[in-house]
Amino acid sequence: MMKRPRHCPAALLAALAFTFSAPAQTASAPPPPQSATAPSDQNYAPRLNYQTYFADYLALKRGKPVDLIFIGDSITEQWRWGSGVTVWKKHFEDRALDFGLGSDRTQHTIWRLQNIDLSAWSPKVAVVLIGTNNVSDTPEEIAVGVKAVVDATQAKFFGIKVIVLSILPNARATQKMADANKLIAPLADGRTIFYLDLAAKFTPVGDTWQGLIRDKLHLSPEGYEVWAAELEAMLPRVMKP
Repeated sequence: MMKRPRHCPAALLAALAFTFSAPAQTASAPPPPQSATAPSDQNYAPRLNYQTYFADYLALKRGKPVDLIFIGDSITEQWRWGSGVTVWKKHFEDRALDFGLGSDRTQHTIWRLQNIDLSAWSPKVAVVLIGTNNVSDTPEEIAVGVKAVVDATQAKFFGIKVIVLSILPNARATQKMADANKLIAPLADGRTIFYLDLAAKFTPVGDTWQGLIRDKLHLSPEGYEVWAAELEAMLPRVMKP
């Protein structure tokens, strides 16, 4: 214990006590951003095949009308080459851009929206289905990440309306995604943001859900038919001036 110096004024003693007992004060750094909302290029930049594949797709769509843009992960991506391709050609090929990319989490989609040039198109409506790969996040973090994707979409395209879809059921994190959906639904304001509870249409069947393939994550052709039907029914209301 430090001895009290003789003949030290009380004010000096107080200052000395503070010097020895209090840690140095530094400017507090802002808290780190939540991972689900911090733009990340880690699902795109390291993968040259993704970059080439996506650039080729955008080149094919250049000059063609795009009223809709679908934004999301592999479930969205597989509209154009997987189980959804026949349904896509029937409903959306001539009027939509598919901005889905396999393995995307919310933070990856935010980065792509901010960094990939989409200035050739001015879609009126964005269809957002994202969050199923954020399995390590809490429902709260997932919902905040989805909101950040919506914000990035609105920043990318002036005046666009956004349809946010509920995250679909999957065997990896069923309850977590259901809890996240409860927090995502209130994002809708009925004017520029709308909510489509697509998950409610994928009813349980045994240990999986109607409309999913064997991996209990991706959609079957029937699942894409359900998505298309629900979206087509909603679009006239959303696209009203």
